[in-house]
Amino acid sequence: MIGEVTKLAVMYNGRPVGHLATTEEGIAFQYDAAWLKEGFSISPFSLPLEGGVYRNRKDNFEGLYGVFHDCLPDGWGELLVSRMCAKKGIYYEKLNPLTKLSLIGGNGLGGLNYEPTQAVERAGAHFDLEELAEEANAVLHDAQRPIGDLDELYLLGGSSGGARPKAHIRIDGEEWIVKFPCRIDPPEIGVLEYEANMAAKKSGLDVNAFRLFPSDRCRGYFAAKRFDRTKKGRVHVISLSSLLETTHRIPNLDYVHLFQVVQNICLDKGELYEAFARMAFNVLYGNRDDHGKNISFLYDETLGGYRLSPAYDLTRTPQKPEHEMAVMGNPKPAEKDLYAIAAYIGLSKERIGGIVAKIKNTV
Repeated sequence: MIGEVTKLAVMYNGRPVGHLATTEEGIAFQYDAAWLKEGFSISPFSLPLEGGVYRNRKDNFEGLYGVFHDCLPDGWGELLVSRMCAKKGIYYEKLNPLTKLSLIGGNGLGGLNYEPTQAVERAGAHFDLEELAEEANAVLHDAQRPIGDLDELYLLGGSSGGARPKAHIRIDGEEWIVKFPCRIDPPEIGVLEYEANMAAKKSGLDVNAFRLFPSDRCRGYFAAKRFDRTKKGRVHVISLSSLLETTHRIPNLDYVHLFQVVQNICLDKGELYEAFARMAFNVLYGNRDDHGKNISFLYDETLGGYRLSPAYDLTRTPQKPEHEMAVMGNPKPAEKDLYAIAAYIGLSKERIGGIVAKIKNTV
């Protein structure tokens, strides 16, 4: 049975970060006193490391600040959670945001977890990629068809984001996310994403570790290693959309916003050139699914500050007529727009020329 939750402790690797509570004035957050002395801001613009109570006045994230909403499932994961709740006679969409967070507990993306939890532990769950692909296909294509093992499917993918079905699996002590085709995908989508990541890596981008699992059903399943999980513990991650408290479902961001965020929160200003390389790759390769949730920042405790996360969700999207993020206001940017935004930000023309040339030679 799922109980309604009105208070949650926000934790990070066993340390209390703060507390969330439902009040008459909306959902409130306050940092823990010890975290104020030894921690870091989990959302630099919205939640600076200060005392006092924060309340989000926007409706973008169900009354939550974006950093907490990042932890909730999206797309495929939300579909699975909804189906699991329906089995218990519960309408997921009617649950309050803190109850939804309690269902995720420590299974969400990023480093934050929530207590008390009503989540089901998924560690050690059995998986067979071919069986999971078949069950995922059943969920996508026929909501009335009995699912072979929805419980297992939920354990492996119930905290996922994005439209494509996914499974979170552990291999040799490391956590990976394996993707399966969705209804609009070609059967070879796994190979296409693998090729896109290879091209990005050869172009000099900091690409997340990836691999292609073999399959008898298609040409292979694409998998990405989770950069929010390490042997030392979890890593705090926040998406560009959530940093700016705007939903990724509305194409209202420009790459100018990305550069401004890098300038404001990243310790290494050389990250501006990494951000430029990712923008240039997306434009020249044709990855138009470049919305604000497909760009993230992670807190590096060794550096004591934020940096860009490894690049992820890279693939050609010929079905999309425009980029999710514009370049200097242009949703259909060309190479000249890359140079225009570089000049606006003040990047070295020689250095960005070399980045563009390397990407063009690769793609």
